[in-house]
Amino acid sequence: MTEEKEAAPIVLGTTVEEPLDLIRLSLDERVYVKMRNDREIRGRLHAFDQHLNMVLAQAEETVTRVEMDEESFEQVYRQTKRNIPMVFVRGDCVILVSPPMRT
Repeated sequence: MTEEKEAAPIVLGTTVEEPLDLIRLSLDERVYVKMRNDREIRGRLHAFDQHLNMVLAQAEETVTRVEMDEESFEQVYRQTKRNIPMVFVRGDCVILVSPPMRT
């Protein structure tokens, strides 16, 4: 009987062997983070871990609220934006991470 050893994933340069490698390639780059409760953050990714806890600098947070117009009974989307010099994002709030969307 031969013993098979499972090789650990190896990351060489810019190759992607596992999902978190995609985020590793975005270190020191601007990223877009979609979060729970209709929140979005765009900022420069400084650090992350396996739980997707992240530290972002020069971040802009956008919070979208849906309100009902009392006269027309239509949904009205309101956005609130704020700039944050440095922010810690808890990983369990993260839905997705991508390069920033161009608007």
